[in-house]
Amino acid sequence: MNISTLSKKTGVSVRSLRYYESKNLLQSRRLENGYRDYDELAVHRVKTIQLYLGLGLNTDKIERVIECPINWPNEQPLCEKAYKLYHAKLTEVNKQIELLEMLKSRLQQGISIFENTNARKDRNNDN
Repeated sequence: MNISTLSKKTGVSVRSLRYYESKNLLQSRRLENGYRDYDELAVHRVKTIQLYLGLGLNTDKIERVIECPINWPNEQPLCEKAYKLYHAKLTEVNKQIELLEMLKSRLQQGISIFENTNARKDRNNDN
């Protein structure tokens, strides 16, 4: 199938498909006219790439686990490399959550101080 057909079947842009190929995540053979030709397995491969991108993995990390088999009804990888990568990503996400919670607290504190200060000013102006 050509790249346009693969794009339609997967919902992924032609530009993204070319990018995946440049990152060695997707392979095609070249026809005599120079056009890319993908087999039916490419659809599954693109869906796998999209799954990993949806988990926040970058293409370099995906390249390390792209060959892992996936249990598609559950969308779960079935290899040790992916398991370790999931753990590393979870640790990263938890750190980001901690930082965001700290930021949220600081912002709430700043808002509260501002509101309390303005409320006092308003009360003083009413008198």
